[in-house]
Amino acid sequence: MNTVPKRSPLFWISAAAGWALIGWGARGVLHHHVDTRPGQLARFLLGGALAHDLLLAPVVLLTGVLLARSVPGRWRAPIQAALLISGTLILFAYPLLRGYGRVLRNPTSLPHNYSANLLVVIAAVVVGTAAVTLINATRRRHVK
Repeated sequence: MNTVPKRSPLFWISAAAGWALIGWGARGVLHHHVDTRPGQLARFLLGGALAHDLLLAPVVLLTGVLLARSVPGRWRAPIQAALLISGTLILFAYPLLRGYGRVLRNPTSLPHNYSANLLVVIAAVVVGTAAVTLINATRRRHVK
């Protein structure tokens, strides 16, 4: 018996609104082609999808398996949180690290050292995670 779930009107309204926004964005990319560089954008999006499916997802899964097998239970959640936050930061910073928004005649287009800044933020995540983990461990000892 083939049962297809019925969709509410809210689903169809939100789907139509979503597709309208996608269409508006695609129109903007094509209309402002000098600034948006559609060919480079298509390569970036396709490359990102391939990188996710062929590289990122397997690495995340393998890391999760190794983490589950090698790290004791009470340390697992903080390490997972630090890895999740750090991975998200790296993905967010990737276009800046690669210089995708750089304009040759505009030195203020990407004015910072994004590699060094990313390392500082990831170090802060690691230090913060370690501090919270140690505080929680000392609290558990005092409660017992």
